[in-house]
Amino acid sequence: MRMSKLFVQTLREFPSDAEVISHKLLVRAGYIRKLANGIYNYLPLMWRVLKKVENIVREEMDAAGAQELLMPFVQPAELWQESGRWDVYGKELMRLKDRHTREMCLGPTHEEVITSIGREGIHSYKQLPVNLYQIQSKFRDEIRPRFGLLRGREFIMKDAYSFDADEAGLDKSYEIMAEAYRKIFERCGLETKMVQSDSGAIGGSVSHEFMVLVNEDAESNAGENDVFYCPECGYSANSNHAVSVLKEVQTDGKFEKAQIIDTPNTKTIEELAKFLNINASVICKTLIYVVDGKYVAAMIRGDRTIEETKLMNVFAGNDIRIARNDEIEEIMKDSGLNAIAGFIGPKGLKNIQIVADETVKSLKNFVIGCNQTDKHLVGANWGVDVELPQTIKDICLVEKDDKCIHCGANLKVTKGIEVGNIFKLGTKYSKAMNATFTDKDGQEKPFIMGCYGIGISRTAAAAVERHHDEHGIKWPLAIAPYTVIVVPVSDRDEVQMKMAEDIYKKLCDNKVEALIDDRAERAGVKLKDADLIGIPYRITIGKDIKDNLVEFKTRADDVTELITPDEAVKRILAL
Repeated sequence: MRMSKLFVQTLREFPSDAEVISHKLLVRAGYIRKLANGIYNYLPLMWRVLKKVENIVREEMDAAGAQELLMPFVQPAELWQESGRWDVYGKELMRLKDRHTREMCLGPTHEEVITSIGREGIHSYKQLPVNLYQIQSKFRDEIRPRFGLLRGREFIMKDAYSFDADEAGLDKSYEIMAEAYRKIFERCGLETKMVQSDSGAIGGSVSHEFMVLVNEDAESNAGENDVFYCPECGYSANSNHAVSVLKEVQTDGKFEKAQIIDTPNTKTIEELAKFLNINASVICKTLIYVVDGKYVAAMIRGDRTIEETKLMNVFAGNDIRIARNDEIEEIMKDSGLNAIAGFIGPKGLKNIQIVADETVKSLKNFVIGCNQTDKHLVGANWGVDVELPQTIKDICLVEKDDKCIHCGANLKVTKGIEVGNIFKLGTKYSKAMNATFTDKDGQEKPFIMGCYGIGISRTAAAAVERHHDEHGIKWPLAIAPYTVIVVPVSDRDEVQMKMAEDIYKKLCDNKVEALIDDRAERAGVKLKDADLIGIPYRITIGKDIKDNLVEFKTRADDVTELITPDEAVKRILAL
């Protein structure tokens, strides 16, 4: 391809609305253009990258025994109503009606559709196992799309679904997919970590995410999730699933007796601890949340933070937020109490579910809200002054240097970009949608299912996050839009132009994906564009051609050397 013909417009400046480096560089280098909030045009260079990623995914999925199909982007509400997700999925589900007023949605995921396919096409255990996958655009109406292709509303995804006869079959399918994922991301030039994670709206009993770890000191940290990991034994988990052995702290407040005391203007744990001259670890704080429209109270030790996904899962919810002040006022009124946020406790709360984190069980002579503004109960003990809630769960956010539950080493934390996920769905969808097969004993049983997703566009963006410098993108060779760019320094120099054309022709004749910058531009513009676009190799023909030498540059490490034109071609062909 000739740069004079390539449909690409590079920009001198980064777009003003871009936050992370992948978004900035993909726009500036002419890969994508914004059409609407969270929706992008994939321009020719980007489309070549995406096709490269797709082909790697296809090759590894096919090698793993999966079969490709294509499911509809628009889905009928009836299927979602069968599974029970139509009313609980949330506002991310784009609902619409056709001309006959039939309710439809734009597919954010395809569990319902694939289950209906299995229900109609798989009838006997003899047909199992089956793994079906597709690569398709999806749509989720994110409330705050950001980070370019990392969190858009429309995106390209590979999703696969396995059907097995039993749990042992699912375990095998799960491991086959996990190994395929490792190969896929390695071929894409991405080092990933497989971490335990929450199943979210997809559901299921076990799930893992494949995370591209992001440098904490990166100029633009696109990591959406905290990943906790043990450097000793290899344990790793997303923050919404991570567990740990907590650091040892004081849990006995050592108050001589239980009493309500004045604690004016102490709405925060920090203010209260300072006022009472105590450690935050002997305070039991109570927070009010709204889960799927219902109020819940969550209790945790004062020095720890509630992990909201864990809390939401206690109530099998799909949406969670902290309660507003007016909602807290409503709860207090309904309970015949009078307190504002910061002074709330569990005693006397009516018509509200209460859950306590495991960290509160060991508290003695502690401090807790008593539902009176500017007052707290000190010296409290469970079963004497306040009742321990019946529901006690792990709703605690793990922190750096907590102890690993497996080996006791200090946990580390870093940011990660999710590029893939795998779920053990079990019978969540097959039971709800009556998708069954006949086993070897002639009994009807629901399929045991698994779900496996890879963000195609996210993978490409994550590659930019991991491979770039101040000059532009450094595409891994396997997913680069072109392998090499041939740059004649001066389009007016006949010798340079002839050599550039000769090299370009040899590369093309050998099926190498090559660019030639034949534009009537200054050398500086050409070289900067080559670095910005991120082509892995560059052959520059300049004044040294009089000595039969060209400059050969490897973009990954920015190493340049002078070699003969023949040697430059040989190196590229050897790749």
